[in-house]
Amino acid sequence: MSKSKKNGFAPNDFVVYPAHGVGKIVSIEKQEVAGFELELFVISFEKDKMTLRVPTNKATEVGMRSLSSPDVVADAMKTLRGKARVKKAMWSRRAQEYEQKINSGDLIAIAEVVRDLHRADDQREQSYSERQLYEAALERLTREIAAVSNGSETDAAKEIDSVLVGRAA
Repeated sequence: MSKSKKNGFAPNDFVVYPAHGVGKIVSIEKQEVAGFELELFVISFEKDKMTLRVPTNKATEVGMRSLSSPDVVADAMKTLRGKARVKKAMWSRRAQEYEQKINSGDLIAIAEVVRDLHRADDQREQSYSERQLYEAALERLTREIAAVSNGSETDAAKEIDSVLVGRAA
């Protein structure tokens, strides 16, 4: 196992993998696959009890990135304070767009999904699929904010919630 820094990533770094959110690089290892020797980042997603292996030469190509800077987190919080923008398109089309934003790994896009799908107590109920998308986006946003601030997910969730509730008032 190599301990060097590859493509700007090193073991024990937190990274964002677009389709799965925040994970931690556990190690960099070499494996032989179909007769070729590959160097892989081993990324652990603790919450999901999942381990992902990403070839080091494909990491940036698949969208893996470092955690957002505190400035980007501040912009995401500003996005949450904004007014929800709900398009008049059919739900299936909007759901696809939300799914793409969540899986883009872009913190601002994920914040837009949380903002647009958030419901205050006095608003109508969410459908099951709306709720699923909202919770997925909220979880991604919470995990990345917690990792950037070196805080707990509970504190990050409270911060996000206070912004969303404050917006409605």
